[in-house]
Amino acid sequence: MDLLALAAANLTSPVVLFFALGFAAAMARSDLVVPEAVAKGISLYLLLAIGFKGGVGVAANGLDLRLGLTLLAGAVLSFAIPFIAFALLKAMTRLSVTDAAAVAAHYGSISIVTFVAMTSLLDGSGIPFEGYMVAVAAVMEAPAIFSALLIAARTGSGRAVDGELLREVALNGSIVLLTGAFLIGWATGAEGFERIAPFIEAPFQGVLCFFLLDMGLIAARGLRGAAKQLNAGLVAFGVLMPLIGATLGIATATLLGLSVGGTAVLATLAASASYIAVPAAMRVAMPEANPGIYLTMSLGVTFPFNLTVGLAIYLAAAQMIGG
Repeated sequence: MDLLALAAANLTSPVVLFFALGFAAAMARSDLVVPEAVAKGISLYLLLAIGFKGGVGVAANGLDLRLGLTLLAGAVLSFAIPFIAFALLKAMTRLSVTDAAAVAAHYGSISIVTFVAMTSLLDGSGIPFEGYMVAVAAVMEAPAIFSALLIAARTGSGRAVDGELLREVALNGSIVLLTGAFLIGWATGAEGFERIAPFIEAPFQGVLCFFLLDMGLIAARGLRGAAKQLNAGLVAFGVLMPLIGATLGIATATLLGLSVGGTAVLATLAASASYIAVPAAMRVAMPEANPGIYLTMSLGVTFPFNLTVGLAIYLAAAQMIGG
C-alpha cells in the first residue's frame, strides 16, 4: 500500500473523523463537551484494555531475547530523545531552559492514543505486529521525565531528582494501570482474555472514537487559548521532532529485526508526544514551566499531525525498509 493510499485510509477512519469532529466543534465555539468524569473513565478503560491485551500478547509470544532487547531499546529511546528535542528547541525557539526541558520531556515519552491509532491502522491493513509492543509503550512512559529533570537540574532549574519525586512518577495513575493490566494479561493469558473479551474487544473501537472526540475538543480549545504563545519555530518543531523520533524508532527496529508492523509501532512511539503522564509529572517537578506551551505543543500540534499525516508516513517507511 503506497503512502497516498495509507493516508486516505487513515484520514477516513472513524477514529480520525471523530477527532476532526471534536476539533471543528471547538473551533466553531460549540457548547459540545464531554464531562470530565466520563473522559476520565474512558481514559481508564483504554489503558486497562490496551495493557491487558498487550500482556496476553506477551504470554502467547513467550519471553525471549528480542523482547528483552526491545524493552531496553524503548527505554533508551525515551531517555535520549529529550536531549535531542531540547537542543532543537534551543536552536529553533526562544523558550527558557525550564520550558524547553518540559516540552522536551513530552517528546521523549509516548501518546498511548497515537499508539492505539497506529495499531488500528495496522489491523485495518491486515499487517501483524509484535504483541509485546504495549510493554514497550509502558516502558517508554517515564524515562523522558528523568531526562528533563536532569536537563533542568544541570542548569539550576526545576526540582532535584529525589526519592519522593521518583515515587510520584512511578505511581502515576496511567503508568500503574497500564503496567498492572499488562501484568494481569500476561499472568492469565488466552484463558483470561476469553473471560473478559466482550468487555475489552468489541467496545474498544467505539470507546476510542468517543475519546478522540474529546481529544479534538481539547486540542482545538488549547490552540485557541495559546495561539499567541505559538510561533513559527514552535510549530515547526512540533512537526519536525516527530519525524526525527520516527527515524530513530525505525533505525532501532531495523537493528532489532522487528516485523514491518512492529517497526511502524516503534516509530510511532518514538514520534509521539505525551499529554497525560508527563504533564502530570511536570506540574509536580517543574511547576514554573508553562503548561500552555507544553500541552499545546503535544496535543494541539504534534498529536493532530501524527493522527492525520504522520501514521501513514511511518507505516509507509516501515514497509519500504521491511521490503
